[in-house]
Amino acid sequence: MFHLLDIIGTMAFAMSGALTAMHKKLDPFGIFIIAFVTAVGGGTLRDILIGRTPVGWMLDVDYVYVIVAGYILAIIFRKKFDRLRTSLFLFDTIGLGVFTLIGLEKGINIGLQPVICIALGTMTACFGGVIRDILCTEIPVIFRREIYATICIFGGIVFFMLKKLNLEADVLYLTTSLFIISVRLMAVKFKWHLPPLSYK
Repeated sequence: MFHLLDIIGTMAFAMSGALTAMHKKLDPFGIFIIAFVTAVGGGTLRDILIGRTPVGWMLDVDYVYVIVAGYILAIIFRKKFDRLRTSLFLFDTIGLGVFTLIGLEKGINIGLQPVICIALGTMTACFGGVIRDILCTEIPVIFRREIYATICIFGGIVFFMLKKLNLEADVLYLTTSLFIISVRLMAVKFKWHLPPLSYK
């Protein structure tokens, strides 16, 4: 289940990056680069911080194949994604839920404290999108009023609460991912957002 979720998240973020790049009218090479950094950017930063080098995608070429597949699918079916913003949002949301979980698990595997694991999970989920948005000259989603990184933090808290119940690993992974995805969908549907702060 964990490996399957990893593959799903990688492809979802690759397609998210490709769709954003196509929206910006980049050439095929530019689209691929954006798809690639969106899919592996957060995980690369996480691995560097925890001293896991070479980073994950360099040790397993399957990740590269998955990213290429996501890139090709996004291009082939770009006309099917007639509501581009909706498609981008859905792929981004799936990646958010899955990659938070992966970051949490990586932290647990090397014995880090829960709060640090949650930080790693949030970074894994969000920073590929941050790099994507910066390269595409957009304000990164985590800096807008949308609830984004906060959902990853809550998802991490839910993960550790459920972990204390000694649930099976597959159930724990799936429940946490679905929680993050569901809250993200509801936050957009009902326009939940954090209030802006003013210096006045």
